[in-house]
Amino acid sequence: MVKEGEDGWTATEMKAMRSELAKDLVRLKKELQAAESEMDDLIKASGVGAGDDQADAGTKTFEREHEMSLVYNARDMVSQTERALERIDSKTYGRCEDCSSPIGKARLQVFPRATLCMACKQKEERR
Repeated sequence: MVKEGEDGWTATEMKAMRSELAKDLVRLKKELQAAESEMDDLIKASGVGAGDDQADAGTKTFEREHEMSLVYNARDMVSQTERALERIDSKTYGRCEDCSSPIGKARLQVFPRATLCMACKQKEERR
Protein backbone atom coordinates (compact mmCIF):
# COMPACT_ATOMS: atom_id res chain seq x y z
CA MET A 1 0.00 0.00 0.00
CA VAL A 2 1.43 3.37 -1.01
CA LYS A 3 0.46 7.01 -0.72
CA GLU A 4 -1.04 8.91 -3.60
CA GLY A 5 1.64 9.88 -6.10
CA GLU A 6 4.02 7.07 -5.10
CA ASP A 7 4.80 4.10 -7.29
CA GLY A 8 3.49 0.82 -5.92
CA TRP A 9 5.75 -1.88 -4.57
CA THR A 10 7.03 -4.22 -7.26
CA ALA A 11 7.37 -7.92 -6.46
CA THR A 12 11.16 -7.49 -6.69
CA GLU A 13 11.15 -4.57 -4.24
CA MET A 14 8.96 -6.45 -1.77
CA LYS A 15 11.15 -9.53 -2.05
CA ALA A 16 14.26 -7.38 -1.43
CA MET A 17 12.59 -5.72 1.58
CA ARG A 18 11.65 -9.11 3.01
CA SER A 19 15.18 -10.41 2.44
CA GLU A 20 16.71 -7.36 4.13
CA LEU A 21 14.38 -7.71 7.12
CA ALA A 22 15.16 -11.44 7.38
CA LYS A 23 18.91 -10.67 7.42
CA ASP A 24 18.31 -8.00 10.04
CA LEU A 25 16.38 -10.50 12.15
CA VAL A 26 19.30 -12.94 12.18
CA ARG A 27 21.72 -10.15 13.15
CA LEU A 28 19.37 -8.78 15.82
CA LYS A 29 18.85 -12.21 17.38
CA LYS A 30 22.63 -12.60 17.68
CA GLU A 31 22.86 -9.16 19.29
CA LEU A 32 20.05 -10.08 21.68
CA GLN A 33 21.77 -13.32 22.62
CA ALA A 34 25.04 -11.46 23.29
CA ALA A 35 23.26 -8.78 25.37
CA GLU A 36 21.40 -11.42 27.39
CA SER A 37 24.65 -13.29 27.99
CA GLU A 38 26.35 -10.09 29.17
CA MET A 39 23.38 -9.40 31.44
CA ASP A 40 23.60 -12.90 32.91
CA ASP A 41 27.31 -12.39 33.57
CA LEU A 42 26.63 -9.09 35.35
CA ILE A 43 23.93 -10.67 37.49
CA LYS A 44 26.25 -13.53 38.45
CA ALA A 45 29.05 -11.07 39.23
CA SER A 46 26.79 -8.85 41.34
CA GLY A 47 26.97 -11.32 44.21
CA VAL A 48 30.77 -11.25 44.15
CA GLY A 49 32.60 -8.51 45.99
CA ALA A 50 30.67 -8.29 49.22
CA GLY A 51 33.25 -5.75 50.41
CA ASP A 52 32.46 -3.28 47.63
CA ASP A 53 32.21 0.35 48.65
CA GLN A 54 29.34 2.58 47.55
CA ALA A 55 31.12 3.69 44.38
CA ASP A 56 31.69 0.08 43.28
CA ALA A 57 28.10 -0.82 44.05
CA GLY A 58 26.88 2.23 42.13
CA THR A 59 29.03 1.34 39.13
CA LYS A 60 27.74 -2.23 39.12
CA THR A 61 24.16 -1.00 39.35
CA PHE A 62 24.73 1.41 36.46
CA GLU A 63 26.30 -1.33 34.32
CA ARG A 64 23.46 -3.72 35.11
CA GLU A 65 20.82 -1.11 34.23
CA HIS A 66 22.67 -0.25 31.02
CA GLU A 67 22.78 -3.91 29.99
CA MET A 68 19.08 -4.30 30.86
CA SER A 69 18.34 -1.35 28.59
CA LEU A 70 20.31 -2.98 25.77
CA VAL A 71 18.44 -6.26 26.25
CA TYR A 72 15.04 -4.53 26.22
CA ASN A 73 15.98 -2.55 23.12
CA ALA A 74 17.25 -5.67 21.33
CA ARG A 75 14.06 -7.58 22.20
CA ASP A 76 11.98 -4.69 20.88
CA MET A 77 13.91 -4.60 17.60
CA VAL A 78 13.53 -8.38 17.16
CA SER A 79 9.81 -8.08 17.83
CA GLN A 80 9.40 -5.17 15.39
CA THR A 81 11.29 -7.05 12.68
CA GLU A 82 9.26 -10.23 13.18
CA ARG A 83 6.10 -8.14 13.00
CA ALA A 84 7.22 -6.49 9.75
CA LEU A 85 7.91 -9.90 8.22
CA GLU A 86 4.48 -11.14 9.33
CA ARG A 87 2.87 -8.06 7.78
CA ILE A 88 4.67 -8.70 4.48
CA ASP A 89 3.51 -12.33 4.51
CA SER A 90 -0.09 -11.37 5.32
CA LYS A 91 -0.03 -8.60 2.69
CA THR A 92 -0.80 -5.87 5.25
CA TYR A 93 2.68 -4.34 5.05
CA GLY A 94 2.46 -0.62 4.39
CA ARG A 95 -0.93 -0.13 6.05
CA CYS A 96 -1.13 1.91 9.25
CA GLU A 97 -2.18 -0.25 12.21
CA ASP A 98 -4.15 2.66 13.70
CA CYS A 99 -6.08 4.21 10.83
CA SER A 100 -5.48 1.76 7.94
CA SER A 101 -4.13 4.56 5.73
CA PRO A 102 -1.01 3.92 3.66
CA ILE A 103 2.22 4.39 5.62
CA GLY A 104 4.05 5.45 2.50
CA LYS A 105 6.74 3.72 0.52
CA ALA A 106 9.35 6.39 1.24
CA ARG A 107 8.83 6.04 5.02
CA LEU A 108 9.07 2.26 4.84
CA GLN A 109 12.24 2.43 2.77
CA VAL A 110 13.83 4.55 5.51
CA PHE A 111 12.26 2.68 8.44
CA PRO A 112 11.02 -0.74 7.24
CA ARG A 113 9.64 -1.65 10.69
CA ALA A 114 7.17 1.25 10.70
CA THR A 115 3.62 0.24 11.61
CA LEU A 116 2.08 3.72 11.75
CA CYS A 117 1.63 6.45 9.18
CA MET A 118 3.29 9.78 9.99
CA ALA A 119 0.06 11.35 11.30
CA CYS A 120 -0.61 8.49 13.73
CA LYS A 121 3.05 8.33 14.78
CA GLN A 122 3.01 12.05 15.59
CA LYS A 123 -0.20 11.62 17.62
CA GLU A 124 1.40 8.73 19.51
CA GLU A 125 4.50 10.78 20.33
CA ARG A 126 2.42 13.67 21.69
CA ARG A 127 0.69 11.43 24.24
